[in-house]
Amino acid sequence: MKLTEVTVVRIYLTEGETQLNSLIKRLRDWEKIRGVTVFRGIAGYGHTGVMHGMQLVDLSLNMPIVIEFFDTPEKIDEILQHLDTVVHPGHLIKWSAEVNE
Repeated sequence: MKLTEVTVVRIYLTEGETQLNSLIKRLRDWEKIRGVTVFRGIAGYGHTGVMHGMQLVDLSLNMPIVIEFFDTPEKIDEILQHLDTVVHPGHLIKWSAEVNE
C-alpha cells in the first residue's frame, strides 16, 4: 500500500453561522479540495462557554458543526491563507496524516 502525506483541517462552527454553505462552496469550487465532510454535533461549547446543544423540547438551529477536509500540505497552506479572514481565531486546527493511494 502506498501512503502519501496530507494535511487534515478541521473547522468548528455553529449552525447559526452563515459561513457553512459559502465555505463548502469555496472549498469545492475555488480551492478544488479532494473532499469535504461536515459533522453535526449534539452538544458543545467554545471559548464563550455558551453550551450549544439540543434537547427533545429544543429545536435550536445553533448546533455545533465541524467541517473536515484534507489535501497536500502545500495546497492546504495556500488555502489557509485565504480562510484567515473567514474563520474565527481558535476555530481551526490542522495536523499531518497519511492517506492510502
